[in-house]
Amino acid sequence: MSAAVALDTLAVSQVAVRFGGLLAISEMTFDVPQGQIVSLIGPNGAGKTTAFNVITGFLRPSSGRVSYKGRDLTKLSTSEIALLGVVRTFQRTSIFNACTVFDSVVTALHLRGRAEVFGAIIRSASVVAEEHRLRAEAEDILHLVGLAHRLDEVAGTLSYGEQRLLALAMALAADPKILLLDEPAAGLNPSETQKFMELIRAIRDRGITVLLVEHDMHMVMSISDRIVVLNNGQMIAGGTPLEIQNHPDVIRAYLGEGLTNVKG
Repeated sequence: MSAAVALDTLAVSQVAVRFGGLLAISEMTFDVPQGQIVSLIGPNGAGKTTAFNVITGFLRPSSGRVSYKGRDLTKLSTSEIALLGVVRTFQRTSIFNACTVFDSVVTALHLRGRAEVFGAIIRSASVVAEEHRLRAEAEDILHLVGLAHRLDEVAGTLSYGEQRLLALAMALAADPKILLLDEPAAGLNPSETQKFMELIRAIRDRGITVLLVEHDMHMVMSISDRIVVLNNGQMIAGGTPLEIQNHPDVIRAYLGEGLTNVKG
């Protein structure tokens, strides 16, 4: 692996998390290479969300290291990690219910806007230009996620599936280099799930690396370049979808005998 590729790889090395006497994660090690879709799977309680919390700074590991772009993420705050481009969504949809769809995304974009307070007050030319740029970017993001036709709707009136799309749009507004999606298909119907799969591929094609936690195995096997499997806080396997489908430890711990040849 070249130095340039290594620098853009999210690396989780020997991470352990203890809550009192409970070992939630034990010596977890895996990489998320640039430009790939990597899925983290396992039974409930396997440690997937805990791993997300460690990577994004919501939880400090008891030992081990998470690094990206040469930085040790375990020493940074959640906001510092987000500014590096490591951005996450949550299982529970979080949106601005009283705002329009468009204003929700523009608000998220303003969190990384460059305009200073004084310039905003006097409406300087640079601030006006920044505002136009952010509004154009909001429209682009809404087109990407399929909500451009709903931009004037109040966010709280959207369907559940559309609210999931809006939460994703707001995460994209943070300009992620690596996007961590925590069960994005939860509660979606098959048609919505299929559209979400296509959207994740489109996001990857824009150069955004994706780390996915998801229980929908058809989705995972269809879109993942690599899969990491956790069970009882331990990594038991890692590999391509075909390798994971045929891994005996994964079959015993999680998949069962019936899930084969679902890549596509």
